[in-house]
Amino acid sequence: MNNKIIIINGPNLNLLGEREQSQYGTITFDKLKENCLIKSKELGLNIEFTQSNVEGEIVNLIQDSRKNFDGIIINAAAFTHTSVAIRDALSVFKKPIIEIHISNIYKREEFRHKSLISDIVTGGIFGLGSDGYILAIISMQKLLKNEN
Repeated sequence: MNNKIIIINGPNLNLLGEREQSQYGTITFDKLKENCLIKSKELGLNIEFTQSNVEGEIVNLIQDSRKNFDGIIINAAAFTHTSVAIRDALSVFKKPIIEIHISNIYKREEFRHKSLISDIVTGGIFGLGSDGYILAIISMQKLLKNEN
């Protein structure tokens, strides 16, 4: 095992630090990426950190990940609630997947309460801010070592 994971971020997460700071905090996307790279290196994980506003690009990333990665951490953002295509791609992955959301989707608008991917992922982290990414990385490392 290569301990190689991909962190996939969906639409508008590139605007972290600029948008809805009451929901997402002040951390920028670049700082979040930097924090994740540092934690992954500490844990001996190799990560790729990506973001796309395009549903089809995310589907392609997930499909390509089957050959190149041991695990996926995904914040599908708005696509969490709308994309059967992303759900179907994740269901074919067959390796650990962690769903993450910076805000608690269950304390927000009603339409955000339904995640189309929660029932097919290994686990989820919601509402813990950007620290949720660090927790997801730690959890993924344990999953890959069969410690969870």
